[in-house]
Amino acid sequence: MASFFRRLARATPIAFGAQTKSVSRLRLGAGAAISAGVSSYYLLSSTDVAYLDQLSEDAAPKVALNPDKWLKFKLQEKAQASHNSQLFRFSFDPDVKLGLDVASCLITRAPTGQDPEGKTKYVIRPYTPISDPNSKGYFDLLIKVYPEGKMSQHFASLKPGDEVEVKGPIQKLRYNPNMKKHIGMIAGGTGITPMLQVIDAIVKNPDDNTQVSLLYANVSPDDILLKKKLDMLASSNPNLKVFYTVDHPTEDWLGGKGYISKEMVVKGLPSPSYDTLILVCGPPGMMQHISGDKAKDYSQGELTGVLKELGYTEEMVYKF
Repeated sequence: MASFFRRLARATPIAFGAQTKSVSRLRLGAGAAISAGVSSYYLLSSTDVAYLDQLSEDAAPKVALNPDKWLKFKLQEKAQASHNSQLFRFSFDPDVKLGLDVASCLITRAPTGQDPEGKTKYVIRPYTPISDPNSKGYFDLLIKVYPEGKMSQHFASLKPGDEVEVKGPIQKLRYNPNMKKHIGMIAGGTGITPMLQVIDAIVKNPDDNTQVSLLYANVSPDDILLKKKLDMLASSNPNLKVFYTVDHPTEDWLGGKGYISKEMVVKGLPSPSYDTLILVCGPPGMMQHISGDKAKDYSQGELTGVLKELGYTEEMVYKF
């Protein structure tokens, strides 16, 4: 298991949850089943109906997350994903799903001491799992470890068997298959995680024909997270295009150079349209340059920056 997870951190292969469009899907005769169920209902006594209600509750899918309660999840394993990022796998009941929709995140917290009244103080940060939302028994977080980052340093200090308190999910963009003809994505650093959640949902659904174009910016080639997985997904799914750009390219670098520019957006992303959606996630400087940041109340806020200058409207852009 340990060696497998370390290979996973380096390559992050398609086995992490994505499948190609060749997967077939069986369709059930839902209409007939509903009709039969309604007919049967009127033949049952009130006691039978109460019993069936209980069965329905028992059959409802159980999830590991709770939006109103902090729960502890145990670290199963961690591995180095890049020179400054780590991959963490947390485990729970193997018969239960995590309880995430696409696209949503969870919230983590860690104690940082006590206030003057003796109450525990916490640092709280949101993270988007990169594992398949339908996976049972585990979830994976990809976290960049900052020298002064209280939460990321806390994660870096964890050992297998240690626990982290988690609450959620927190719904972000509610993605529905084919909701837009073309989705453009602009990501920087660990801002790739919500993009990957949406990409995985699209490529594993054979009925989803959404075209996806991703511009992914990083400091250097060594900082590009999940590159092998993204490259494999792009090579096996013709509806996914990926373009990389870095601030400090190496001599053998063949991708883009510098910050994401107007020219890159025009060349690599869908044009402004009612059937276009642009997703943006990255560090504050990138957000200001591309779209403007969210408002103080965490609403989407005013659209500014490169996207506004190129004619996109607030309805065409979503900021994670």
